[in-house]
This record gives sequence, structure tokens and C-alpha cells, in this order.
Amino acid sequence: MAPRLRALIGPFLSRYGLVLSFLVLWQVSSSQGWVNPAVFPSLDVILAALWDGIASGALLDDIAISLQRSGIAFASAVAIGIPLGLFMGQVKAIEQALDPLLQFFRQTSALALYPVFILLLGLGETSKVFVIFWATLFPTLLSTIGGVKEVDTKLIEMARTYGAGRLTTFRRVVLPASVPAIFVGLRLSATTALLLLIAAEMIGANKGIGFQVMNAQYNFQIPLMFAAILLLALLGLAANAVLVLLQRKLCRWSQPSL
Repeated sequence: MAPRLRALIGPFLSRYGLVLSFLVLWQVSSSQGWVNPAVFPSLDVILAALWDGIASGALLDDIAISLQRSGIAFASAVAIGIPLGLFMGQVKAIEQALDPLLQFFRQTSALALYPVFILLLGLGETSKVFVIFWATLFPTLLSTIGGVKEVDTKLIEMARTYGAGRLTTFRRVVLPASVPAIFVGLRLSATTALLLLIAAEMIGANKGIGFQVMNAQYNFQIPLMFAAILLLALLGLAANAVLVLLQRKLCRWSQPSL
């Protein structure tokens, strides 16, 4: 029994041991007064604030509106970025013509453009969703283009040798080989969506987790502020886990055999 237990605990500690040590250090430092508990409350106080916010329903509306904003922006980026990336990756002339423009906009911070979006679209939901969409579009688009361009040309030549047309070659060779790279872009986009969500909700918003972080800080509700930050981190981890599971199901052929 002991060897089996060690076999289970060993990999877990090697992966999460540093995180657990950090959490224990945080709890002890705050509870023992090594750091100012008014600025860095202990984890049990933060978790209690998170539970109270969810149980009372105060945070549920914020979670719903934040998920709606980031979800609409992420889905729009995927719906536009993947088809456009697949097309540009296949048509070299289009990719070469648009690449300088894409690189220019990619290097321009979405936060720097947020005031422009507010001027054009107003301070309502449209500008908040659009700035998240703008930031999440490029990781998906560029990863898709890169995935298509990195497909082994020998596989394409072999498919054409066996009589496959352009559509069949794309559907059976190019698209499956591009999926791993596409998912890299999707995971980056999901992370970017949450990062931009915080910034968008801190400007001209009265609902959302990002607004709750700023509002709690203004009112010196530090446990609630950290609870909202923790909630954002958990949502990010959940989104990444969902995408990883989906990638494993769609890309079983690319997983190493045991």
C-alpha cells in the first residue's frame, strides 16, 4: 500500500508542491502577522469572502456578465480567426499581402486602442466586447496560419498522388495536421480574453468580476478584492482545462502512446 501511495503522491507533489508551499506560506505569514493582514489577508479569510459573495448571490451576477462578455468575444474571434487563418494559410499571396498589416495591429496594444473603441462604439457593452475580441483574434488567427503553413508538404504530395482533390486534401490532411497549432492559439486567446476582461470592466462598468476587483479596492474590502482575483484565476484554469480536454479528444493521433 505504501509504495502505491508514494507513486500517487510523488507525481502530485512534483507538479504542485511549489504551489502548495506558496499557499501555506501565505496562510502562515498572514495569520502569524509576518505581513500586514489588512493588506494580505489569510487564505481562509479570502475563501470565506468568496463563499459569502457566491452564497449571497452578490458575485453570481458578476460571474454571469463577465462570462457573457468574454464568451461572446472569444466565440467571435474563433468564428472569424480560424476560417480566415485556414484560408490565408492556403493562399500564399493573400497571406503575404495581409501579414504586414496583421503584424502591425498585433503589436498595437488592445488597451491602447480601447479609448478609440469607446469613441467609436460608446461606453456600453459593445466597446467592452470588441476590445476583448480584438485582443483574442490575433492569437487564434496567427496560430491557425502557422499551423497550415507547417503541414508536411510530403503528406500533401502523397494525398495528391493518390488522386485526392484540393478539398479532400484540405479536409483529410491539412485541417487535421493544423488542429494542434490551432488549439495553442485558442488557449492563448482564452487567457487573453480574461486579461482584457479585467481591464475592460474596470473602465465604465458597474457589473463584472473586474469591476468587483476595482470596487472592492476603492472601498478597502481587501478580502473581497482577493476573492474576485481568485475567482478570475479559477475561471482561467477551468477554460484552459476544457480546451486541453477537447484537444486530447480531437487530436488523439498526436498524443504519445504509452
